[in-house]
Amino acid sequence: QVQLVESGGGLVQVGGSLRLSCANSGRSFSSYVMGWFRQAPGREREFVSAINWRGGSQYYADFVKGRFTISRDNAKNTVYLQMNSLKPEDTAVYYCAADWTASWTPATAMRSSEYEFWGQGTQVTVSS
Repeated sequence: QVQLVESGGGLVQVGGSLRLSCANSGRSFSSYVMGWFRQAPGREREFVSAINWRGGSQYYADFVKGRFTISRDNAKNTVYLQMNSLKPEDTAVYYCAADWTASWTPATAMRSSEYEFWGQGTQVTVSS
Protein backbone atom coordinates (compact mmCIF):
# COMPACT_ATOMS: atom_id res chain seq x y z
CA GLN A 1 0.00 0.00 0.00
CA VAL A 2 1.33 3.44 -0.92
CA GLN A 3 0.68 6.35 1.39
CA LEU A 4 1.88 9.77 0.38
CA VAL A 5 2.23 12.61 2.86
CA GLU A 6 3.08 16.12 1.69
CA SER A 7 4.64 18.80 3.84
CA GLY A 8 6.34 22.15 3.47
CA GLY A 9 3.47 24.33 2.34
CA GLY A 10 2.68 27.67 3.89
CA LEU A 11 2.38 31.39 3.39
CA VAL A 12 5.15 33.17 1.53
CA GLN A 13 5.58 36.58 -0.06
CA VAL A 14 5.94 37.18 -3.76
CA GLY A 15 9.42 36.23 -4.89
CA GLY A 16 9.95 33.90 -1.99
CA SER A 17 10.70 30.19 -1.90
CA LEU A 18 9.24 27.03 -0.47
CA ARG A 19 10.32 23.42 -0.58
CA LEU A 20 7.62 20.81 -0.62
CA SER A 21 8.31 17.25 0.42
CA CYS A 22 6.31 14.11 -0.20
CA ALA A 23 7.14 11.02 1.82
CA ASN A 24 6.08 7.61 0.60
CA SER A 25 5.51 5.06 3.32
CA GLY A 26 5.11 2.15 0.93
CA ARG A 27 7.73 -0.11 -0.54
CA SER A 28 9.33 -0.01 -3.97
CA PHE A 29 9.36 3.78 -4.09
CA SER A 30 11.89 3.71 -6.92
CA SER A 31 9.39 1.79 -9.06
CA TYR A 32 7.05 4.78 -9.22
CA VAL A 33 7.06 7.80 -11.41
CA MET A 34 6.33 10.71 -9.09
CA GLY A 35 4.44 13.83 -9.97
CA TRP A 36 3.30 17.12 -8.48
CA PHE A 37 -0.04 18.66 -9.35
CA ARG A 38 -1.86 21.68 -8.03
CA GLN A 39 -5.39 22.93 -7.77
CA ALA A 40 -6.44 26.51 -7.17
CA PRO A 41 -9.96 27.43 -6.02
CA GLY A 42 -12.43 27.18 -8.87
CA ARG A 43 -9.90 25.65 -11.21
CA GLU A 44 -9.09 22.20 -12.53
CA ARG A 45 -6.20 20.24 -11.09
CA GLU A 46 -3.16 20.87 -13.26
CA PHE A 47 0.20 19.26 -13.81
CA VAL A 48 3.25 20.92 -12.31
CA SER A 49 6.15 18.52 -12.63
CA ALA A 50 7.12 14.84 -12.77
CA ILE A 51 10.27 12.83 -12.27
CA ASN A 52 11.18 9.37 -13.47
CA TRP A 53 12.18 6.39 -11.37
CA ARG A 54 15.83 7.21 -10.78
CA GLY A 55 15.43 10.97 -11.01
CA GLY A 56 17.40 11.32 -14.20
CA SER A 57 14.62 12.93 -16.21
CA GLN A 58 11.99 15.51 -15.38
CA TYR A 59 9.07 17.26 -17.00
CA TYR A 60 7.75 20.68 -16.08
CA ALA A 61 4.70 22.71 -16.93
CA ASP A 62 5.64 25.79 -18.91
CA PHE A 63 4.47 28.13 -16.17
CA VAL A 64 7.04 26.77 -13.67
CA LYS A 65 10.05 26.18 -15.92
CA GLY A 66 13.09 27.92 -14.54
CA ARG A 67 11.44 28.50 -11.16
CA PHE A 68 10.59 25.04 -9.79
CA THR A 69 12.83 22.00 -9.48
CA ILE A 70 11.67 18.46 -8.80
CA SER A 71 14.00 15.90 -7.26
CA ARG A 72 13.80 12.62 -5.42
CA ASP A 73 15.79 10.65 -2.89
CA ASN A 74 14.95 7.00 -3.27
CA ALA A 75 16.90 6.10 -0.14
CA LYS A 76 14.54 8.34 1.83
CA ASN A 77 11.40 7.47 -0.16
CA THR A 78 10.84 11.16 -0.71
CA VAL A 79 10.19 13.47 -3.63
CA TYR A 80 10.73 17.21 -3.41
CA LEU A 81 9.53 20.31 -5.18
CA GLN A 82 11.74 23.35 -4.75
CA MET A 83 9.72 26.44 -5.64
CA ASN A 84 11.51 29.74 -6.20
CA SER A 85 10.39 33.14 -7.43
CA LEU A 86 6.87 32.41 -6.32
CA LYS A 87 3.98 34.39 -7.77
CA PRO A 88 0.45 34.97 -6.50
CA GLU A 89 -0.83 32.69 -9.27
CA ASP A 90 1.13 29.82 -7.71
CA THR A 91 -1.33 29.85 -4.83
CA ALA A 92 -2.99 26.43 -4.74
CA VAL A 93 -3.17 23.14 -2.95
CA TYR A 94 -0.22 21.06 -4.12
CA TYR A 95 -0.55 17.31 -4.40
CA CYS A 96 2.05 14.66 -4.96
CA ALA A 97 1.13 11.50 -6.80
CA ALA A 98 2.64 8.13 -7.63
CA ASP A 99 2.30 6.19 -10.85
CA TRP A 100 3.23 2.52 -11.10
CA THR A 101 4.26 2.50 -14.72
CA ALA A 102 6.92 1.43 -17.16
CA SER A 103 6.17 4.40 -19.38
CA TRP A 104 7.97 7.72 -19.30
CA THR A 105 6.54 10.14 -21.82
CA PRO A 106 5.19 13.68 -21.48
CA ALA A 107 1.70 12.48 -22.31
CA THR A 108 1.57 9.94 -19.50
CA ALA A 109 3.56 11.89 -16.92
CA MET A 110 1.36 14.97 -17.29
CA ARG A 111 -1.97 13.16 -17.15
CA SER A 112 -3.44 13.06 -13.65
CA SER A 113 -5.54 10.00 -14.45
CA GLU A 114 -2.34 7.98 -14.86
CA TYR A 115 -1.50 8.28 -11.18
CA GLU A 116 -2.88 5.68 -8.82
CA PHE A 117 -1.93 7.18 -5.48
CA TRP A 118 -2.33 10.70 -4.17
CA GLY A 119 -1.40 12.61 -1.07
CA GLN A 120 -3.80 14.78 0.89
CA GLY A 121 -2.30 18.02 -0.41
CA THR A 122 -0.50 20.94 1.13
CA GLN A 123 -1.59 24.56 0.84
CA VAL A 124 0.74 27.10 -0.72
CA THR A 125 -0.29 30.73 -0.49
CA VAL A 126 1.72 33.50 -2.11
CA SER A 127 0.86 36.96 -0.90
CA SER A 128 1.51 40.12 -2.88
